[in-house]
Amino acid sequence: MRSPPPKGGGVYLKDVSCYFSVLEEGQPRDKLEFTFKLYDKDGNGLLDSSEVDRIITQMMRAADYLGWDVTELRPVLKDMMTAMDADSSGAVTLQEWIQGGMNNVPLLVLLGLKARSTNKRDGQHIWRMKHFNKPVYCNVCQSMLLGLRKQGLCCTLCKYTVHGHCANKNPGPCACTFVKSKKQIGVSLNRIAPIPDTHPLLVFVNPKSGGKQGERVLRKFQYLLNPRQVYNLSNGGPGPGLHFFRNLHDYRILVCGGDGTVGWILDAIDKADLPVRPPVAVLPLGTGNDLARCLHWGGGYEGTDLREILKEVEESSLVPMDRWSVQVISEDPQEIGDPVPNEIINNYFSIGVDASIAHRFHSMREKHPQKFNSRMKNKLWYFEFATSETISASCKKLKECLSIECCGTPLDLSGHSLEGLAVINIPSMHGGSNLWGEAKKADRDNVSEEEPPEVVTDHDILKMSSQDLSDKRIEVVGLEGAIEMGQIYSGLKRAGHRLAQTSQITIRTHKALPMQIDGEPWMQPPCTIHITHKNQANMLMAAPAKSSGFFHHK
Repeated sequence: MRSPPPKGGGVYLKDVSCYFSVLEEGQPRDKLEFTFKLYDKDGNGLLDSSEVDRIITQMMRAADYLGWDVTELRPVLKDMMTAMDADSSGAVTLQEWIQGGMNNVPLLVLLGLKARSTNKRDGQHIWRMKHFNKPVYCNVCQSMLLGLRKQGLCCTLCKYTVHGHCANKNPGPCACTFVKSKKQIGVSLNRIAPIPDTHPLLVFVNPKSGGKQGERVLRKFQYLLNPRQVYNLSNGGPGPGLHFFRNLHDYRILVCGGDGTVGWILDAIDKADLPVRPPVAVLPLGTGNDLARCLHWGGGYEGTDLREILKEVEESSLVPMDRWSVQVISEDPQEIGDPVPNEIINNYFSIGVDASIAHRFHSMREKHPQKFNSRMKNKLWYFEFATSETISASCKKLKECLSIECCGTPLDLSGHSLEGLAVINIPSMHGGSNLWGEAKKADRDNVSEEEPPEVVTDHDILKMSSQDLSDKRIEVVGLEGAIEMGQIYSGLKRAGHRLAQTSQITIRTHKALPMQIDGEPWMQPPCTIHITHKNQANMLMAAPAKSSGFFHHK
């Protein structure tokens, strides 16, 4: 069924994208003809002024979506379209459209007819339209980009700049994507030996993380590094990058995104069955970023020079990090509940009050994302949900709703009035809260160097225990209520109640309860949950932050 046209008689961008995906392998001439017929609303074989205006509006939307500078862009596009009317008849024929469009790179790009793929063939520029605020010269005709608007095309990768009409006049090759000329193929050449003690870097960027932040980071890395090192996760995920680097040794990965993006990459490394498991560093984008915090990469990127970050990655140290498998078996397979979001714990798992707050937080953010665009707003919303959860007390007397076994040993919950349980793998949760807390120095000095037992529940031993990312142990913490959780999250209280350190957990629930894995909440009917050690991921930990560190809360 065809979608109704949008208000104003335009064309849905998603529909156009769908059509062009079918024509992806076609020639620009075929795509131009298709576009002409798409916008020729009355089917008279001419594009009149109203139809041309709709095309300009569509290109403006595309330019804004692509992150181009749209300042005063509309008059430029209008001049461009006027120039296509070769006989000045006031309408554009199909022949004029094809003849003018074939030599107009900005039009081809904005209509999706010229590939903006990240395959980066040798010598290929990746064009984007740019508004220049100072004198700039065209690299093809050597003349200045004139006029108040000074619009031109700039290569995203090498910053090569041209007039729109000069882009097809044999511009020089893109230095960032050029490898060798065809004359060199088959010729025996001297080989350069790899430089010792260096680490090739593979960069994955999630452009959707941190609002527009991800897109800017992607463009900057494509300029700083060889574009073959930088992969946009929106274009095919991590598979192409991992395959391209597969046979390299001692390479490292930098993931630019949130904790969910890091988990995605770690899962992809597992499934790729690589001969070498590369260590992973994190450039945190967006909010939260608990894994990045505990690895000293900070709570969020604040716009520092990316060359400084590359230096920090090179100076970072290798740390193995435990990862845990989660198996959820419903008591009644016929009972319908929310899908379990993950099968692996990288950060934490929780049941009860904490997950209930997270579930409400997540639902509200899905409906009103504009209300959750800063760390401070997130903290205030979380505290508000914690307060309302206190009134409803939906997880009161949690010990009557579930039972826990640690390596087969039942965990006694009778001495606590708990409304929540958290199983934590790292010392950061909800944007920096440490539920386990820090062991006092005097207690740490008294810790035995002997191998700890499989499960520890003794309070005196637990109060001296520290968390370790690579000890193949996971910690169990109790929470008394929403107010306590809100106080911990807001920094008014230091930690929850230490209940156990263990290498295996079985939880049986007797009623539907809110749960979450790594910040992804869901409602779960009665079930049995098995948590076991899966493997260890190689992570990179940054050096401790200096007082002038460039990350927030490093």
